[in-house]
Amino acid sequence: MGNRTSDDGMARRLLDSSAQLSYDPLTEVDWDTPLDTDFHGASPEWSTLYGTAYWNELTDAQRKALTRQEAASVACTGIWFEMILQQMVLRDIYAKDPTDDTVQWALTEIADECRHSIMFARGAKKLGAPAYRPHRVALELGRLFKTVAFGEAAYAAILVAEEVLDVMQRDWMRDERVVPFVRTINNIHVVEESRHMKFAREETRRHLARAGRLRRRVHALLIAVAAYVIVTSMVNRKVYANAGLDEARALREAKANEHHKSMMRASCSGLMEFLASVGLLTGPALHFYKRAHLV
Repeated sequence: MGNRTSDDGMARRLLDSSAQLSYDPLTEVDWDTPLDTDFHGASPEWSTLYGTAYWNELTDAQRKALTRQEAASVACTGIWFEMILQQMVLRDIYAKDPTDDTVQWALTEIADECRHSIMFARGAKKLGAPAYRPHRVALELGRLFKTVAFGEAAYAAILVAEEVLDVMQRDWMRDERVVPFVRTINNIHVVEESRHMKFAREETRRHLARAGRLRRRVHALLIAVAAYVIVTSMVNRKVYANAGLDEARALREAKANEHHKSMMRASCSGLMEFLASVGLLTGPALHFYKRAHLV
């Protein structure tokens, strides 16, 4: 009972915070000003090609075109995962007392994610990008995951996706080289997702408190596989051709890019500490985090 009271207390604080500081992307983001191609779509240091021989050969205009396509791909991947997230949270609160602050916060989070998905979709379109989709296997794995994941597996996977995006977007929103409307989108997402991440951490701890050793180990692996699929789907291979680059060469150099791998690892240090602290960093799980260059 003490746990539930504590959860409701945190949910009430999150609801209060949401009431005080939330955004309407339809009015906050400048959708009307035409795209200024003198800007990047993301901080260049976050490009999958930054630091490679190919990057050094690109003109300034090509680099900007590439980061715009990469930012759009990350946004489209965000929409895909937010749709999975919404379904998992809805399933978790199905048949629970809707007068509970915890359930009301979960509904608030779903409402936030709906707005974010529309915001990301409009942002990708304004960046001049197509609707990037994860490859078929990732889509089907996502379909399976959202159907079977529950408890700590669902909330820790939410945390993985949001933490990686959070570090990236904190850099982009402060970077004056990034096109202003993208900076606004990133700022909105960072502010509102900070509440979602707090809730996901608490829900992960709460569900793990009653998880046995086997369930913990199985879910640790499930979360790691989900993280691998999410992270490897962030930048679609088509971004290179759509930015006018040689796709085969770009893919080769991006795959071997140690700079980008180190950026990903740095972005996940806090997340890995949390997963280790709750016993979700098992040997098999580490294998997938290493393959995704998150550790």
